[in-house]
Amino acid sequence: MTETFTFSPDEVKPTRETVFENQGIPPGITVSGPVDSICEQALAMLARTAAPAGITGEISAAEFEQVYQGEGRNDPNTPVGGIFERADHLALFTVTIGERPAEEIARLFDENEFALASMLDAAASAAADNAAKLAERRYGDVLRGDGWGAPDGGVLRYSPGYCGWHVSGQRKLFDYLGPEEIGVTLTNRFLMQPLKSVSGIIIAAHRDVHKFAASFPFCRECETRECRERIRALFAE
Repeated sequence: MTETFTFSPDEVKPTRETVFENQGIPPGITVSGPVDSICEQALAMLARTAAPAGITGEISAAEFEQVYQGEGRNDPNTPVGGIFERADHLALFTVTIGERPAEEIARLFDENEFALASMLDAAASAAADNAAKLAERRYGDVLRGDGWGAPDGGVLRYSPGYCGWHVSGQRKLFDYLGPEEIGVTLTNRFLMQPLKSVSGIIIAAHRDVHKFAASFPFCRECETRECRERIRALFAE
């Protein structure tokens, strides 16, 4: 069973600090007035154009094993491969902020408005990530409302293209979930359209299940180590 839902643009609006981080400006750095003004303009454009939507679908461990195997191109040993087998609940998800932000970004680049285009691109990426966070939280709230997980349940999302899960895994994920229902399609190169979209698996398990050391071979190539922050946040709840 799948469920579709929408968010308001305000719900996925990123902070200025997050947008600046996506632009390579570290936290705590004071930006100039013109840069701050461009950021505000980009956020206003995002609010006018974003149409956040999502879809989730629960899936059994046996079914997800087939989805996760994808086209057989995953790394031999991955965090998700060891985590999902110990899950209490699993749900595939896809979220998007719609096509219009990407159209505006392309238009601005075509008109040589490079600073604003780049800032809007950073804001739209952060908004898509916020939509994924909201989908994760939403699924966790539903499970906890049914009595699952208290006090040590942990809900985290994982996506193809990260942590050894090859991006080609998108194909079986799309075949199973059908995010075309919310307007998201997949290209032959496994890129989502609209581009500012996120997909993956939401795993609900005892929070200890989500702990893993960043010692896999692919961890050395990871530029963000975002998983470390999300795991720490899980244990801070």
